Amino acid sequence: MNLTTDPWIPIVWDDGKPGTVSLTEIFSRGHQIRDLAVRPHERVALMRLLLCIAQAALDGPTDNDDWRDCRSRIVPSAVDYMNKWKPTFELFGTALRFLQVAELRKLKDGEEGNAVSKLDLALATGNNTTLFDNAGGAVRRFSIAQLGLNLLAFQCFSPGGRIGVALWNGKETAGNGSSDHAPCIAGAMLHALVRGRHLLETLHLNLLCRSQVLQVYGNDRWGRPVWEQFPDKAGNGAALRNATETYLGRLVPLARVARLDNDATSLVLANGLKYPPYPAWREPTSTVIIRNVKGQPDRAILRASLDKAPWRELHSLTVKTISRESIGGPLALQNISGNQPFDLWVGGLVADQAKLLDSLESVFHLPTAMLADPTQCTYEAGVRYAGDMEFRLRRAVSTYHRELGDNLDRAELREQRQRVQSRATFHFWTDIEHHVNDLLTVATNPALLGLDKAWHKTVWGHAVWRAVLAAYDRVCPHETSRQMRAYALGRKTLLAAPDDRNPEMETE
Repeated sequence: MNLTTDPWIPIVWDDGKPGTVSLTEIFSRGHQIRDLAVRPHERVALMRLLLCIAQAALDGPTDNDDWRDCRSRIVPSAVDYMNKWKPTFELFGTALRFLQVAELRKLKDGEEGNAVSKLDLALATGNNTTLFDNAGGAVRRFSIAQLGLNLLAFQCFSPGGRIGVALWNGKETAGNGSSDHAPCIAGAMLHALVRGRHLLETLHLNLLCRSQVLQVYGNDRWGRPVWEQFPDKAGNGAALRNATETYLGRLVPLARVARLDNDATSLVLANGLKYPPYPAWREPTSTVIIRNVKGQPDRAILRASLDKAPWRELHSLTVKTISRESIGGPLALQNISGNQPFDLWVGGLVADQAKLLDSLESVFHLPTAMLADPTQCTYEAGVRYAGDMEFRLRRAVSTYHRELGDNLDRAELREQRQRVQSRATFHFWTDIEHHVNDLLTVATNPALLGLDKAWHKTVWGHAVWRAVLAAYDRVCPHETSRQMRAYALGRKTLLAAPDDRNPEMETE
């Protein structure tokens, strides 16, 4: 199977029908493809591959002017490029293979190999945890198309941890059976991409200019795709530096060395190249924020989280990154200009060190004003206002249980208190997420707040109070007389507003 000519990429056509296309077709018919039809981590991995091909084919664009003019050149340049490098995109065969090492052998003869299900990060196999899979231990078979997609996503997102040792060109792979995170999962980073009306426009919107790469990464960091300069061993100097320390080299990584067996059911798998994470290298789809560590400000990568939905971080995700030292969202935001709204896809894998927990994704339709500091600051203040209400909700729930004789404030009941409060806050944040457009309305027109910054008088403030009262009602039963008394005291705590902010007067 050759990935340039055989179909393997799931997509949705403009008419809404599903399909599967090859790399060549995804470029030549990109104007007819609405979007990719894949899981969040697969989307990131595929976009990195497509961008790598397009940018290598264009050898650019050079600067902003060239970026604006290059769209018509993407398709013919990419098709010619893939024709030239077609032999490197074979998934099987005796010659070159895509993201696989030719001279890779098991450490010992007769040693059991890895099942190819190891490449699917959502499945329970080997040391992988179960995400959406209850068939751990069963023999699994995958289509050749699925194997291609799984291999690509695995190279981008495989978490660090224990891994087998193999012989690469006769030498044991590095790490003594331990591996670091692949570049896209390091720090459990949250990824963001600008999304266009169709896939070709999406690719164009996410291209980086050589001038931008120079600003963010420094001199001689443009590089070449890994298949153009494939490392023949971990110690190969020039090829190793290209693969791990340049923009194009890192887009399609070789975090693990692998070799698929011809039966397509097993593979040899071991530790691959080491990819320095942030702050040594900033992935182009990541967001850098300032966080407090022991009272001191420090730069960090924005994490994908199950406790904090991406909409609560839009004020950070939409900051344009200017230079190597600046905070901000995905580098492609530099391509957004004018007054046209745009779509921002946000997603990734949620991880706790080497343990994968879940995946998440969201798409936001945003006004260009969201790229400006005043709107970002107002949006952040609105999120903080909702966070203050969450604190009130937690305190009210504790008051309710204390009045019932279940004093959750005691240190030994900390875990129980967190479980009870988390039920309430889960309902609150889930309800309020439906009103993000109300927050955007206020953020793009801060005059709605008035001089006294009265959030409780805005449509967002009303939505927040409705959500917080509904969440309190759901987790605090009030049927018996004893429960009613506890409910009333907890609600009094909830509604105790400083200054003139009386939510019962302001909510609808």
